[in-house]
Amino acid sequence: MTPDDIQGFYARRGELDAEAYIELDFTFECAGDPREAAAHLCSEQSTAQWRRVGVDEDFRPRFAAKVLELDATPRPGGFSIQIEHAPKGEVYACRATIAHPHGNFGPKIPNLVSAVLGEGVFFSPGIPLIRLEDIRFPASYLADFQGPQFGIAGLREQLQAFDRPIFFGVIKPNIGLPPEPFAELAYQAWLGGLDIAKDDEMLADVDWCPLADRAALLGAARERAERETGVPKMYLANITDEVDRLVELHDLAVARGANTLLVNALPVGLSGVRMLRKHARVPLIAHFPFIAAFARLPQYGVHSRVFTRLQRLAGFDVVIMPGFGARMMMPESEVLDCVRACLEPMGAIKPALPVPGGSDSAATLEGVYRKLGTVDFGFVPGRGVFGHPMGPKGGAASLRQAWDAIAAGVPVADAAGEHAELKAALAAFGGK
Repeated sequence: MTPDDIQGFYARRGELDAEAYIELDFTFECAGDPREAAAHLCSEQSTAQWRRVGVDEDFRPRFAAKVLELDATPRPGGFSIQIEHAPKGEVYACRATIAHPHGNFGPKIPNLVSAVLGEGVFFSPGIPLIRLEDIRFPASYLADFQGPQFGIAGLREQLQAFDRPIFFGVIKPNIGLPPEPFAELAYQAWLGGLDIAKDDEMLADVDWCPLADRAALLGAARERAERETGVPKMYLANITDEVDRLVELHDLAVARGANTLLVNALPVGLSGVRMLRKHARVPLIAHFPFIAAFARLPQYGVHSRVFTRLQRLAGFDVVIMPGFGARMMMPESEVLDCVRACLEPMGAIKPALPVPGGSDSAATLEGVYRKLGTVDFGFVPGRGVFGHPMGPKGGAASLRQAWDAIAAGVPVADAAGEHAELKAALAAFGGK
């Protein structure tokens, strides 16, 4: 690129109509001039050839992505990761904010993702390492999306659960149980105080535990638990499958007794989820398989909060995400970024309930709450409920006992002296 060519991919915010652009935050490592590398990044993801040979035209004013901010720092040691066929030249670590005109792709998730996470970004000249850190949408773009149908407020209303976390439980063993014992485990946990008993993300519509049978038995157990406890409950059925079965499985599961549905967001595809959202009559809950494959390395891929925003855009009412602690191998700051991406304003799109999870129990509840600083979250133990020494009823009760202590300002360890279930949970899971 010539200096004039490069300048055509730069702009100040005040020069642009903010409603016509999405904003993208990238970090990247490049070889050579960072200013030229950032211009190539814009060119490759938008109008890569802005004029035909021998024709006096320039498509950049309308169609080009534009660099709004660029910071570059030399890396004397070279690239942070060894890369075969790495470009030659002085290496820089860069952070850039880019405005991308959404008229290039419209309010269509596959086309959006193709533009901001496609070939143009990850094969941009001189940039072998790049990560999309964040994405922001103007109101004009968000207006074409439904977003969550129920959101946090709707979920709380259905459960009659206010001013506290929503308590989930992943039924364990997750793989191998036929529907009858599976339903009994959920029933016991509901009796103990669980709000939502859920299928594991790997439990599909399989011959040894068909969704139709499972949903019918869990639906009946849920209704029995509601009668006995006097409060609403939810069975969260996993309908992850081929896209052309999603509507069919939604209808089957809901007709049999499931009143909320789980979909593995990336394996199914966000466009498939958006299609399902238009049909759904119950809350949709996202799970995170495949996200770590994109998000784990800080030098490359996609920050998980980007996927959180996209899941909310597609219409999920709840986003289950990797949580705190060594088990999930995610920095605490990244967990908090994802939680904020569920809760912070996003045009007219409703907030989604964030559910950070991983090896949780009554022993970790207070720590999670203190880190989040809000009651608007879901708490999702598996073993902490279904591996409790006193069974799932005791495991669920221990969560409610821990929360009652937290809400009353009483140390959870002190409250354990008055509750056998909480005491057993702290003995079994404390420090894990």
